Amino acid sequence: MLTTQQSAPSAPDGLRERKKRRTRDALLRAALLLFVSQGYEETTVDEITEAVEVSQRTFFRYFANKEEVAFAVQTLVEEHFVDALRARPASEGPLSAMRNAVLDSWDTVGEAISAVVPVDLYMRTYQLIESTPALLAVHLRRSTELEEQVARLIAEREGLDVEDDPRPRVAVAAFCGVMRVTGRLWGRGEDTSIEAIRRLTERYLDQITGALAADWR
Repeated sequence: MLTTQQSAPSAPDGLRERKKRRTRDALLRAALLLFVSQGYEETTVDEITEAVEVSQRTFFRYFANKEEVAFAVQTLVEEHFVDALRARPASEGPLSAMRNAVLDSWDTVGEAISAVVPVDLYMRTYQLIESTPALLAVHLRRSTELEEQVARLIAEREGLDVEDDPRPRVAVAAFCGVMRVTGRLWGRGEDTSIEAIRRLTERYLDQITGALAADWR
């Protein structure tokens, strides 16, 4: 009886995916290091690919442009927060759920970041984003998009139609406003650790109710 032998794949899918991940992470680390050392505007794609010893074609296989690289880890952080918010108990009110989600995500996001780039490099990149006009404009646009995503998530948790009930967007606007303030203040400070931004975030979030009171006296 004749049998047909099938040739084994050149590499297991798992090994291939790990190789792709290593290449992407190497490009990301090289790009962020160049951004923080010589500036975002001054860094070219050629310099990034030369640092990793790959072609431009390889770079564009993983990233659409420099902007996408600059915000890659920030995207990871934002997704970490949204996942934490989805996991909050339904019994928590909107502001409590967002507060607990962001504090919990700061407690655990360090491990997720360090699996891709050193945490210190991410923190320096965040400071770069805040101080680079072109990146700051993108950051604000992305923040608006995240705000809408979170508002819809809050509306879903509360069984509301976000188009008919303004409360989800109002609550999320207040929360995200605090997050932007703490991010700016943290970026200007001397302590750029995750612990520092978590403490600052907690302190400012605890002031929302008082700040919205009719009488501050």
